[in-house]
Amino acid sequence: MNYANLVDHTLLRADAKKEEITKLVEEAKEFNFASVCINPTWVSYASELLKDSAVKVCTVIGFPLGANTPEVKAFETTNAIENGAGEVDMVINISALKEKNDELVERDIRAVVEAAKGKALVKVIIETCLLTDEEKVRACELSVKAGADFVKTSTGFSTGGATVEDVALMRKTVGENVGVKASGGVRSLKDVENVVNAGANRIGTSSGVKLVQGEEANTAY
Repeated sequence: MNYANLVDHTLLRADAKKEEITKLVEEAKEFNFASVCINPTWVSYASELLKDSAVKVCTVIGFPLGANTPEVKAFETTNAIENGAGEVDMVINISALKEKNDELVERDIRAVVEAAKGKALVKVIIETCLLTDEEKVRACELSVKAGADFVKTSTGFSTGGATVEDVALMRKTVGENVGVKASGGVRSLKDVENVVNAGANRIGTSSGVKLVQGEEANTAY
């Protein structure tokens, strides 16, 4: 099976250069990936390169710690969409979740959802490696309640990435009408197959080309 249309071709390193973003975009067009996932500073540039392509521009909000206020995340979202983003991956307020401040977590997600409404898909990064199973379930439930389109396992910048168990738990929690994105640690075609079988319908990886060509990647994200 060809998994290319599930891949968010990702480059979120702080030191990424323009030539690397250009290469990322060209690869995404060549392999028909779902999107390129890049930092907000590159959205306008990538959007221009992809204006005649079906490949979407995805960017990140409140990244990678999720510790910005809802108002800042909403502004980031509006700005990213104005610059050409069609998808936004936002990091939840992880400390609020762990403090059981569900009202703040939901308001945080909803701020981004409302800013993106009708203009961009919203994926909610819950950073599974920092959460208990109970917290993962609660984060997914709050994401659905706030109107998110997807839940996503990881930033790729913390202590771990996607696991089959987490993907399965997230899919079970959100049901069939909300997407599940597996990010971080998907390094081989077998890994892709495993997370897809567990319920993922989007894959975040910096090694999309290697994966669709059946090669094993050695990067963390």
